[in-house]
Amino acid sequence: MAMKVKQVSSLEKIMTKNYDDAKTIYQKTVMGGESFSYQLAICPDDFVDIFFTVQSPLKEAVSLYEVRNTVMDLPIYSYAIDDDYITRSAGTMPDLLLPLEAEKPMRLVYEAGALWVEVNVPENTPAGTYSVEIDVRAILVGNGEVGYEGRETMQIEVLPCNIPTQKTIYTQWFHTDCIADYHNVPVYSEAHWELIDAYMALYAKLGGNMILTPIITPPLDTGLGIRRTNVQLVDFEKKGHVYSFDFSRLVRWISLVNKNGIRYFEMSPLFSQWGLAYTPNILVKENGEESYLFGWEMDSHNPEYKNFLSQFLPALIDFAKEQGIKERLYFHISDEPNEKHLDAYRFAHDLIVPLIDGCPTMDALSNYAFYEKGLVPVPVTSIADLAPFLENKVENQWGYYCCSHFDAVSNRFMAMPSYRNRIIGLQIYKFGLVGFLHWGYNFYNSMHSRKQINPYLTSSAEGTFPSGDAFSVYPVKNGVAPSLRALVFKEALTDVEVCRKLEEYIGKDAVVKMIDDAAGMDLTFKDYPRQKEFIPNLMNKMMEKIKTFI
Repeated sequence: MAMKVKQVSSLEKIMTKNYDDAKTIYQKTVMGGESFSYQLAICPDDFVDIFFTVQSPLKEAVSLYEVRNTVMDLPIYSYAIDDDYITRSAGTMPDLLLPLEAEKPMRLVYEAGALWVEVNVPENTPAGTYSVEIDVRAILVGNGEVGYEGRETMQIEVLPCNIPTQKTIYTQWFHTDCIADYHNVPVYSEAHWELIDAYMALYAKLGGNMILTPIITPPLDTGLGIRRTNVQLVDFEKKGHVYSFDFSRLVRWISLVNKNGIRYFEMSPLFSQWGLAYTPNILVKENGEESYLFGWEMDSHNPEYKNFLSQFLPALIDFAKEQGIKERLYFHISDEPNEKHLDAYRFAHDLIVPLIDGCPTMDALSNYAFYEKGLVPVPVTSIADLAPFLENKVENQWGYYCCSHFDAVSNRFMAMPSYRNRIIGLQIYKFGLVGFLHWGYNFYNSMHSRKQINPYLTSSAEGTFPSGDAFSVYPVKNGVAPSLRALVFKEALTDVEVCRKLEEYIGKDAVVKMIDDAAGMDLTFKDYPRQKEFIPNLMNKMMEKIKTFI
């Protein structure tokens, strides 16, 4: 048999039809504490089991994943103008990164595939050049003969400095209910808590340092009259007009967040999505029975909800102070209000803010008036609508994208080339975004949560969102596995810190000039190079520049 093997960038999506287009790479320069990825692209002409053995002084820092194709049932909306997609046709796409167990082979059947190699260089690694050698051995399925043996080597130069700690605040909405639903375990059973821990650990590894915390079941992507699986961390009891609160589960949640090194707590929104018309679905015990005292049946202006919040939020703040996390809290009022909801949002803002003792509020919105009128101190603006916010030099400016952002701008849809995912890092740096939000870490429901879905059968929430928008990780037996897209986005966050490290030596203006000069344009959220070599080449130049100062 004949088999082709080569080392290629993490920005490739390897398929038989594009195998020859992927360029070979041999070396990478990094700082201590930096994580980076590359791939072994493999193209056999037979039915083979492939075994890999790592030889390296950094062996303990190397993780191997088999890149698996998954269903891509909605690549992009038919009316999208932008043609910068790998394909606009439904099919499969390399996306799932399945950890490769020791001594277990990867099977390929005549078609090209890839081994994903992730290297997490330890902090304070002595400066020098380290090789990562991967022995590749292919066995013909059926007769057991050795069909290929070879070795691929990556030279890793480690600089005598550590990469800065990630400053960009990054949240990708963590859907606790979807964990319980998909894995079919009771909510907050021991099995559920173990899975939450596993999902949190991967979340932190992927750069998540703020986490959606379901003090109440998040009123997100929930259709009118529908209730998502209840996952409120706080138990509520009502006697007359007085409420009491049991924070026991929240204590356990905090311990897991701290264990996994996640810094910030993002409180569930306190009003319904897309207009603040209703109260969230909240279970309350009264007269010994638990029922939904609040929900779709209650208008958000109802005095009883005001009574509830006026007791609950101060109690929550006191609890947070006792736990030592009050300064780590962010609150949501309602997701994605528009200009028609300005008065409703002002009502909710004026109700909530006096009750949360100076904690910041943040919401996804794209109308500058909300910030201009002092209603949202931390605006989370779609990257397609940032212009007025940037022109007015808004402090604490965040960005986000979702299914609506498919023309020109960055996103992480499966059908997009990976450079279009990773470019967000340079954009975050250049325009000084404090944080970034994406709604779909693990949303395994259809649109409006009308039903639960299997992400291996539909990656589009049943034909609603472009494939990949709803989730960045895949459920596996007793745990969770990353997508290729999630690790590429982590590299984007790393790019921000490389820029910040270089800024220490030459200043931000010079770093931005270096970016724009390499791009050959004034890089914006809509204008950027559409070549997969651009970002790796620029990062190499930045590393070479950093070397001259250390």
